[in-house]
Parts: sequence; structure tokens; C-alpha cells
Amino acid sequence: MHHEDWIRRLLAPISGLLLWGIFAASPAWAEPKVELLWPEGAPGAKGDSDDDKPTLTIMLPPEDKANGAAVVVCPGGGYGHLAFGYEGVDVGQWLSDHGVAAFVLKYRHRGTGYGHPAPLDDAQRAIRTVRARADEFGVDPQRIGILGFSAGGHLASSAGTHYDAGDSNAKDAIARASCRPEFLILCYPVISFTTPYTHKGSRKNLLGENPDAKLVESFSNELQVTEDTPPTFLWHTSEDKGVPPENSVLFYLALHKAGVPAEMHIYEKGRHGLGLAQEVPAVSSWPGRCIDWMRGRGLLEKP
Repeated sequence: MHHEDWIRRLLAPISGLLLWGIFAASPAWAEPKVELLWPEGAPGAKGDSDDDKPTLTIMLPPEDKANGAAVVVCPGGGYGHLAFGYEGVDVGQWLSDHGVAAFVLKYRHRGTGYGHPAPLDDAQRAIRTVRARADEFGVDPQRIGILGFSAGGHLASSAGTHYDAGDSNAKDAIARASCRPEFLILCYPVISFTTPYTHKGSRKNLLGENPDAKLVESFSNELQVTEDTPPTFLWHTSEDKGVPPENSVLFYLALHKAGVPAEMHIYEKGRHGLGLAQEVPAVSSWPGRCIDWMRGRGLLEKP
């Protein structure tokens, strides 16, 4: 691990704590609420500790700013940990500043003892939860997207290529809701599990040491794109050595071939794991470009 990555990961939880202090001190901010994703216990739970209990940190914008859009945020971490600060609550604050309701997902991963299907179960449940409770959250059920960084980008792209309309016979109202996101925002995402550009650590953590070839192919998400895949915004850097930019390029090309609206930005400079990249020249423009893309698609228009 590079020295700068070690420092960044060490400071990520501190960043999150500082943000909580900012939230508490801001009278215009509705204090984030943390809720269990599965109040009755997550499917396949191995115990009853916090590691077995995925959560949503709900970050709603002030009512005068809210525009009805919503985004589930998936921090990265190679399916082995979560960068919950700079790829989680920081991003939730940015979205909320633009009137978008943010739901930061603490999903299960190998570091808490879980591989497939737990992360995708959690991401799908998060989307269903926001959709089923759209009135409560003040969001439009047709404007719910998912955003992810690195392995969280793989999870977001999995949610965008592996979804269902919900179980109409379920007693649970949340289970009856669709888990299809209406748009994807993929930030230096892990995408391919079958090419030389694969992030092998993410694949191993998610699928295990020697996974079945069909399972590997099914989660090489550039191979799962169809004309029904949601519109997508992607960004990456050419200097990314952790997750090569070919991952984004492969997904973009698949979207383009399928006729799915997509926008991609590949920046020349910048390492892997930049988050909002506010101190990195040029790359710091990606949040603005993303907001422009959302606005252009009518996602930020107030009802």
C-alpha cells in the first residue's frame, strides 16, 4: 500500500467525524439519521454484531432546496472495508447541497465476513427502501439513482445490471418495490472481472478464491449491459494504477452499443481513490460535470 493511501484510509473515519460535527453545528441541516437496512435481521446474517447489520445514513436536504432526486451512495474499499468518510458522508453532503436526498450505504463485505450475495442484497434493499418510502423522504420514486466509488462502483453497476421489479406477493412493503435504479454514477469503478484490467482483490473478496466461471462472467458488468440499463455518468483518471480506466471505458462502450445514454470523463492526472477530488486540479471538476449531467437529464427539476 502506498504511503498516501495509508494516510488517506487512516484519516477517512476522522473526516466522517468532523463532518458530523459540521452537521450538528449547522442550523439549516437536518441531522443525518442512521437506520438499520434490515430491522428484522439481514438475509444470511452470521451473527448479531454491528458487522452483521447494514445501515443507511439518511442525509436529506433542507426542504427549500430539495428537488425530489435521491441517490444511494456506495463507498469503495475493495469489498474488504468501506471508505465511509471521503467516499460516503462527504459525498452525501455534496449531493444534499444540490437538493438531492442522499442515503449512504454501509454494506456487508469480506472485512465483516461476507462475500456475494450480501453486498448486492444490501444495495438492492437500499434502493427498494428509498422507493417504498419515497413520500416520507420527499423524493420521486422515478428519480432514484445509485453512486459508487471503486468497488462501490462495481456494486452500483451490479445494481444497474442485476435488478427486479420486486415481489408483488411479499408481506413486506419494501420487498414489493422495484430495486432498479433510474441512473448510475460510477466513480473510478471496478467493472470487469474477466479481463486483464480486473481488480483482483475486489473479485476475490466478493466471489472467493476459485469462483465458478459463470458467476465471474455474470459480475463482469460490461457483459451484462442491455438496452434497459439505466443512463450512466462515469469518470476515471488515466493515471489510476489501482483500477485501470479501461474498466470505465468497457462499460461506456457497452452502454453506447446498447443505445443507453452515457457520459464519461477520463482525466489525465490523478491517482486512484480521490473521492470528491477537491484539491486535485482538473479532476476537481467532476462533481460539477456530474451535476450538469443530472440537470440535463431533468433529474434536478423540482416537482
